[in-house]
Order: sequence, then structure tokens, then C-alpha cells
Amino acid sequence: MGDSISMDFPHSGNWTEAQTQLAFYFYCQTPFGQLHQRNPKVVELAAWIGRTPSALAMKCCNFASLDPAMAARGVSGLGNAGKLVQKVWDDFHSNWDLLAGQCEAYLAALRDAQGLQVPEEAADIAAGEDFTGEVRLALVAQRRKQSFFRQAVLSGYRNRCCITGISDARLLVASHIVPWREDAKIRLHPGNGLCLSALHDRAFDQYLFALSDDCRVLLSKQMRQTSDVFLRQTFWPIEDKQIELPERFQPELAFIRRHRDQMLIAE
Repeated sequence: MGDSISMDFPHSGNWTEAQTQLAFYFYCQTPFGQLHQRNPKVVELAAWIGRTPSALAMKCCNFASLDPAMAARGVSGLGNAGKLVQKVWDDFHSNWDLLAGQCEAYLAALRDAQGLQVPEEAADIAAGEDFTGEVRLALVAQRRKQSFFRQAVLSGYRNRCCITGISDARLLVASHIVPWREDAKIRLHPGNGLCLSALHDRAFDQYLFALSDDCRVLLSKQMRQTSDVFLRQTFWPIEDKQIELPERFQPELAFIRRHRDQMLIAE
């Protein structure tokens, strides 16, 4: 494994695909304003992958130049991204679950090579006596993927519910537009996520509201006809309200339409 790590993460020469994948993985989970060489997390990851903090920050800004959500905000990123950056961007968008899993495998190998401990949340699962080795590994992998999706979505929405503006992390959910179980290739795609309060997440999941093509709230027939006073007070005022859009990875139109079609069927 040591020789493989050295080949995938050289300290000089051209960036490898593994290094570039981890740069994108980091880009997805980090607010754009924190993509600079002084960020301790940038410094840490740069040391792991064998690059300088400034080089890693620049590579992340290369990815920003490809992000339509950034362009919509007037942020150009760093141009001249190169073929490998474009390839990694395209590969992730083809199968987020596969590539996110690959990045977690790289990080696990890097931690192991440096004798670092498993992150606490993964260690909690791995220590469970009721699980076989294979089940433990599967649970650890699933939790890490869920953590990636949550961090990518919440950071993109500035850690605020896109409808209410609630910013207490204990009440925020990275809500899937197309449900997790329906499509493995997009279940970790940040463009398949909304940052919602726990209540709005549950209502969205139950198809009590959906979004229009321009990301305005559309209440279901059930919600518009409800006699529940609390639901009327909470949801009726937000009808036709445009959600706050994220700084990265805007909700994909195809995913919004799939969810809205399901709401109409449920009615």
C-alpha cells in the first residue's frame, strides 16, 4: 500500500488523478471563501496528498471555474483548469457514489500510512460488537458518504435552511430531492440536495410541497387544503417563495422535476 500511495500522491511533477479527485472532494465540502492557503484544513490535506497549500487552494479554484452556480453568482474561479480537472468534474457527475467512495478509500489509506486514528464517528461503528467485519466496513463507508453529502449540501447553502433561514445545525437536514434509495449514481450529488429545517425536510420528503423550475415553493393540494392551524401558519406563507440558492451546485432541474412529478402523482 505504501508504494501505491507514493505513486498516487507524489510530491512533485504533474498532479495525479487521485490528488485531483481529493481536491474536488474537498472543494465540494468547503465554503468558497475558505479555499485559501491559510485555512488549516487546506494545509492539512495538502500535506497528506503531497502538495503545497497554495497549490491545493488553486486547484479547488480551478473547479470553481467549472461550476455554473459560481458563474451565476459572478464568481469566475481560476481559469485554465486543464483536461484532468474537467475529467474529474465529469467523472463525479457521472457517478457520485462511486467517486466519493474512491476518495474515502484514498483518505483511509493516507490515514493508515501515517498511523492516524479512524475518525471518531467511524470508530463508534467499527467498535460495535454486534457486527461482522464486512458489515462494519459497509456501515463505516455509508456513514462517511452520508457525512460527505451533508457537509457538501449544508456548506453550499451557507449552513442555513433555504426556505426559513434557520441556521442552528441541530435543526438542519441535507434533504435529498430524488430519494437516496432511487438512484445510487446521484444520491451523493450536492445538486440533489436542499438544506432544510427538520420540519420542512419531512414535509418535502412526504411530497407536501415541491419546487417549480425556477425554485419557487409549490404546495401540494393536501397542504393547501389542510385544516391544521400550525401547518397553515407555517407553510401557506411560503407558497411561491423562491428558495435561497446555494453558492455551489444549484438544484438540478431534472431532479426537481422528478420530485414534483411524484408530488402530483401523490395528489
